[in-house]
Amino acid sequence: MIGDVQFLPGYSVLLVDDPNVERLSDLPKDKRLVFLSDMDQLGEAGERASRRMDAAFRRVNLEILGNTDGFLHAHVWPRFEWEPTDLVGMPVWLYPRDRWADKQFALGQQHDPLRKEIGEELDRLRSAN
Repeated sequence: MIGDVQFLPGYSVLLVDDPNVERLSDLPKDKRLVFLSDMDQLGEAGERASRRMDAAFRRVNLEILGNTDGFLHAHVWPRFEWEPTDLVGMPVWLYPRDRWADKQFALGQQHDPLRKEIGEELDRLRSAN
């Protein structure tokens, strides 16, 4: 799903299909590999869509943290050259708290084209496999 905050456009979250799974190691090996493959595909789809929609796209960061929410999930963060100089090479979590709560960065209809691009890329990647 696309993230509810979009100060880095294209931010997405991959959720595990069982909310009782707290960590990657809770999954049997076959399901663990499926989750990691899904994370890879979401990351690649986000990368392709972001590159097409913003020439300043740099890379995608993939993270499984689990420090706040007690269920397995992965964060997919597109990163861009236009980010503040002191943050562009740092973890996203170091962005000031006001960015996370600022209504101008809240997910809304203005993100529909990017959401559509990511979804179409996911479809292409799935059909290629």
